[in-house]
Amino acid sequence: MANAFTQTPETMRAWMYDTASGGLEKTIKLVEDAALPFHQTLPKDAILVKVRYSSLNPADYKIPELGILGRALISPPASPGLDFSGTVAQTGDAIDTFSVGQQVYGRVEPNKHGTLGEYVCASIDGCAMLPEGVSLEDASCIGTAAQTPYQCIVPNVKEGDKVFINGGSGGTGTFGIQIAKAVGCHVTASCSGKNAELCRNLGADEIIDYTEENVSEVLKKKGQVYQLVVDNVGSTPPDLYTAADHFLLPNGKFVQIGGQTSLAGLRNTASRMLLPSFLGGGKRKWEYIVTKNDHEHLEQIGKWMKEGKVKAVIDDVFRYEDVPKAIEKLKLGRTKGKIIVSFE
Repeated sequence: MANAFTQTPETMRAWMYDTASGGLEKTIKLVEDAALPFHQTLPKDAILVKVRYSSLNPADYKIPELGILGRALISPPASPGLDFSGTVAQTGDAIDTFSVGQQVYGRVEPNKHGTLGEYVCASIDGCAMLPEGVSLEDASCIGTAAQTPYQCIVPNVKEGDKVFINGGSGGTGTFGIQIAKAVGCHVTASCSGKNAELCRNLGADEIIDYTEENVSEVLKKKGQVYQLVVDNVGSTPPDLYTAADHFLLPNGKFVQIGGQTSLAGLRNTASRMLLPSFLGGGKRKWEYIVTKNDHEHLEQIGKWMKEGKVKAVIDDVFRYEDVPKAIEKLKLGRTKGKIIVSFE
């Protein structure tokens, strides 16, 4: 049954860009009268959410800054942002599992109307009801940064398996450690020495300080004991995938999440994907994960949050008016956990 606004707004505030040349943080502008993310009538299978918190992800600036390719993926003017938490404002005619006023969280696929606008259109797959005892602020972190490692880890391991997480202190890394522990795995994580305590507190059994040790060599000395590698970095160390022949089990898998959009980073990813082992490539199964919205995955992570098995690690919270500063900090690449934008 469809629901309507108490008072239907005609426009909304949204952070938008026409170009990201020179850096998205320098070109994004707050538009006070942006169009709502649908034309006249809400699609029958959509959930309109009034956003209260949005958590940022590297894709939010990487896609706009891809230039011609970025414009082909999402044509400007556009509003970035994937992850949200907020309140259901309206539901389409085919939606019967959500109702106006419910608190929800989730993720939208990359599109022109991202979560840095006051309203977003979510799908059932990309939306879940907020569990009792979980804050909207924490739930806004789940959409990409928790759903991605969930899809990397849960299908590929069983209780007792050993997992190595490259880059344990960032958004996906902090969730990845906890998700791997929630399903009963032994976790080794790489991070800088200053973030070692954070990763241990999240459940990491072993820490490799990449500022002091050669990560690939440390892992090779352990032998073929790991079932899964989750690479949140993608380019450092550059030999991690080929070295995995020595520390991944023969049936193990190397899953890459992160990657640099620089020429060197793209070259490294391409070599992992295409270079055969007889020409110096790695022998283990390699996969690049692209996050897919899944209602059950979102619900399970929310349940773990409610049970205290998983928590959001929040580096900083920015006011809605300070989105450019939030993007600028995100691009530094040194955050512990997530950067949040509060609409309140």
